[in-house]
Amino acid sequence: MSEKNAGTHTPLTKAQLAALASRNSNVMRRKAAVQAANKPHSTRAAGAGGSSSTMLRLYTDDNKGLTVDPFIVLVLSVAFVLSVVLLHIFGKVARYFTK
Repeated sequence: MSEKNAGTHTPLTKAQLAALASRNSNVMRRKAAVQAANKPHSTRAAGAGGSSSTMLRLYTDDNKGLTVDPFIVLVLSVAFVLSVVLLHIFGKVARYFTK
């Protein structure tokens, strides 16, 4: 090793930087294409490698019957709990005034 190259670093020219960026962008494009090709296109394909008795299987288009959005189920359950609480309070108030 010569002393001349030991501690010095030559900066890259604009052409070298452009070639390096082009090569890196091609690599990134190829990686993205491979990842997109390997990505499953449905929930059934996504769960194909694991157990088939998961919660994802319950919410697919292959099942027959009523499919309800989870947000709607959450809203209806909270509304039911609030109605039970309000009925309990109204019962206490009504018993207080009827005595």
